[in-house]
Amino acid sequence: MTPFPWKEAMRFGLGVLRLPPRDFWAMSPRELAAAWGAVMGERAGPLGRTELERLMETFPDGQ
Repeated sequence: MTPFPWKEAMRFGLGVLRLPPRDFWAMSPRELAAAWGAVMGERAGPLGRTELERLMETFPDGQ
């Protein structure tokens, strides 16, 4: 299991959404994911091969 990507979540919540820290830390991961989908666009269907490979490179198993 890979650890939660806190660094990326904080960059998105605090940097992209410009949430005050109080509001960011009050959000659930599900709420943050919904905000991500609204800003970045929702996906329909499974990941493509290229997207899967990119995720595997970013979050490799065993580290």
